[in-house]
Amino acid sequence: DGIKVWVENIISTMGYPGLYFVMFMENVFPPIPSEVVLPLAGSLSLTGRFTIPLITIVGMFGSLTGAFLFYGLGKWLGETRIRNFVAKYGRYALLSVEDFDRSLDWFNKYDERVIFFSRMVPIVRSLISIPAGIASMNLAKFSIYTILGTALWSFILSYAGRLLGEQWPVITDFINTYQDIVIV
Repeated sequence: DGIKVWVENIISTMGYPGLYFVMFMENVFPPIPSEVVLPLAGSLSLTGRFTIPLITIVGMFGSLTGAFLFYGLGKWLGETRIRNFVAKYGRYALLSVEDFDRSLDWFNKYDERVIFFSRMVPIVRSLISIPAGIASMNLAKFSIYTILGTALWSFILSYAGRLLGEQWPVITDFINTYQDIVIV
């Protein structure tokens, strides 16, 4: 609830720059859920303050910037140093070595296409950029998969928020169930 209130305040007071900032932070700090951010922005489109196309674009760019940060860290630090960092400090961001290993496994098992699909999976959407950096994935391909995946996710969630209006928090319950199924 604290994160939800913080997100609401930033988006309501700062508009699109706030949305960009929160979507960037959502990628860098996975406990900030896009499942709260984007439906809220979508519900605000009913007031004319936001539009679904701009929410989609701004959400995508915020996510892309965060993905570039993690890609760069993966490329610069490498697997061993990232693993040691997550083991030591990951708990502060609610991340575990198992989360990191899961993202590595997904990347190795499903190849580069996993970048697109994982943008719609909580927690993995942030961490999947690190294995791409570690593997020195082609940056153009990484960017295209990230843009397509995050734009689709931003559109779906913001449009759902618009359809639900004041009831937009219902999406969070649905996504929590979706997240549990995906993780299992």
